[in-house]
Amino acid sequence: MIQKQQLYLLNRADEACDLLRSHIEKQHVVRIISHNDADGLTSAGIFANAIRKAGGRFHVTILPRLRDSNVKELNKSRYKLFIFSDMGSGNLESISKLKGDVIIADHHQVPEGVDPEIQSDNKQMIHVNPHIFNIDGTKDVSGSGLSYLSVHGYEYYELAGLALTGAYGDMQFKNGPTGINKLILDEAVENKTMEVKDDLKLAYSNTQPVSKAITYTYTPVLKGLSGNVEETNTFLDEHDIPKDKLLSQLSQEEYETLKNELISINDEIYGETYTIPNIRRELTNIEEYANLLNACGKNKEYTAALSIQLGKYNQMDYAESLLSKYSSSMQNGIEWIKREGSIQEENIQYIYTEDKEQKKVAAAVSSIGIELGILPDKPILSLMKMDNLIKVSSRTTDNMIEKGVNLGVIMNQASQNFNGSGGGHNIAAGATIPANQMDNFIHLVDEMVDYQINNN
Repeated sequence: MIQKQQLYLLNRADEACDLLRSHIEKQHVVRIISHNDADGLTSAGIFANAIRKAGGRFHVTILPRLRDSNVKELNKSRYKLFIFSDMGSGNLESISKLKGDVIIADHHQVPEGVDPEIQSDNKQMIHVNPHIFNIDGTKDVSGSGLSYLSVHGYEYYELAGLALTGAYGDMQFKNGPTGINKLILDEAVENKTMEVKDDLKLAYSNTQPVSKAITYTYTPVLKGLSGNVEETNTFLDEHDIPKDKLLSQLSQEEYETLKNELISINDEIYGETYTIPNIRRELTNIEEYANLLNACGKNKEYTAALSIQLGKYNQMDYAESLLSKYSSSMQNGIEWIKREGSIQEENIQYIYTEDKEQKKVAAAVSSIGIELGILPDKPILSLMKMDNLIKVSSRTTDNMIEKGVNLGVIMNQASQNFNGSGGGHNIAAGATIPANQMDNFIHLVDEMVDYQINNN
């Protein structure tokens, strides 16, 4: 049975779909603005697919972060409908000044003191955000899930795979699908647009040999093997399992041996996997699809990411080369964390880099460093120098959330103290601040984490 809060969110999403439909019928070009990670790219992909299927036209812009200056720039355009997906909830006041109608499909927290139901003076503004209805936007639904709900009235159930790919990329499947994600999955299985089966949950298993698949698996972590090429190869040799075959190419006996040995390391490695039928083999597994889109996003190859989602595969080989490069960068990033560690403050820790390749993976490898036990279990900031600015990605664990830590609130409030901007989720959030304020920012965040833990 659908909970009351979920029903309210679904009704709000239906309002967004009705508004979108009215603009498509008037042949208006729809302006889509979305985030550059896997969740944001699938959010844009869902809207783009739905609009195209409905006979409409669209113009997509992908951004690493939405600033009020980006919104002001949009005001110079003549679009009648603006869609913000996987972003927008942190910029409600500036968005409300846009001349056209607005749909915001975002799962990030609304900054404290801002009215989530703010309205535009003379246009429609529909805010599809789970936090308005007391639904957890960190675990129960992602930006792509909200985008899917916002086109749900068209009954394009084949887009559910993209919704769940985005959720997976946003780390929402750590304990299996819950809440709205589970509703989307159940409906997709019923309509045969998603399949669920028990299998080994190895990264890149459709495209990489077993040795790399194990080495690159960090969710869940395989202690001693994740991020460790030599140990993985030794492990496979000891159990007579071919290193250079794909998982699907192993004999039944080899597969069972591998399964049993990996389960003995971490029993979470075997369980439900989620696949999209009737699509290119490299994209069937939603984890691999998310990784591919993430690699495109990190390399600013947004056209490749969107064209693949629209079923145009002429850039597939290029995207796969980016994925291969990205997975190697992740591996190098793990080595960097093992070698350098993090700088410790009282309540937080941080890493800093100016290296171009390290910037792409810093946030991801900082989380993995905690999972692997290389780094202590306390909030971590990844600080990346960008000209005269510092881009901040912050991550923490469920354990710290239970103690009262909310990084979305901290990044929003701390950055504003230094004329920056920020926000996000309790478990993962980001900010941008002036480079000359980095030390002061770190000190303030450390104090804020201390305050949240001791006043929970």
